[in-house]
Amino acid sequence: WSSDVCSSDLVNGIPIINSYVPQGQNITSDKFTFKLAWFRRIRRYFEQHLDPAKPALWLGDLNVAPEPIDVYHPDRRVNDPDFHIEARQAFKDVLAWGWIDVFRRLQPDRIQYTYWDYFRNALKNNWGWRIDHILATQPLAITCQSIEVDMQPRHAPNTSDHTVVWAEFKV
Repeated sequence: WSSDVCSSDLVNGIPIINSYVPQGQNITSDKFTFKLAWFRRIRRYFEQHLDPAKPALWLGDLNVAPEPIDVYHPDRRVNDPDFHIEARQAFKDVLAWGWIDVFRRLQPDRIQYTYWDYFRNALKNNWGWRIDHILATQPLAITCQSIEVDMQPRHAPNTSDHTVVWAEFKV
């Protein structure tokens, strides 16, 4: 276990893993190679410390837009470290351990982003990315009643370039 991978707490006996995945800078950099290795490390952590048959949450700024619906102009983002096929595959390899994207489970066709950079009026033009995620194991995912992206914090002055994602589970 390493604090540079993630933090973990129990809430009502449910492990909650909060992570920041390195952004990767560009696909030819050592930072991108590190990002791909990071995904392999966290997968090993899940294999060693969790059970996909038991409730658990993994959430945070995971710095990957998994599908074309999760990024504006996906055809122009194929070489971005948050949408490159290698990053998306590394993320999917971790999901295959037993994680379910509860946003896509409840809202399979909704275009909704969680991050907009500060340039080119990205927020106003809705040029965003869905890179902040709430993932759950099957026993918890099926209890997810709602998940939303709260846009109000992103519209506040001097705010983060990300906004809040929240989910409600009935456990």
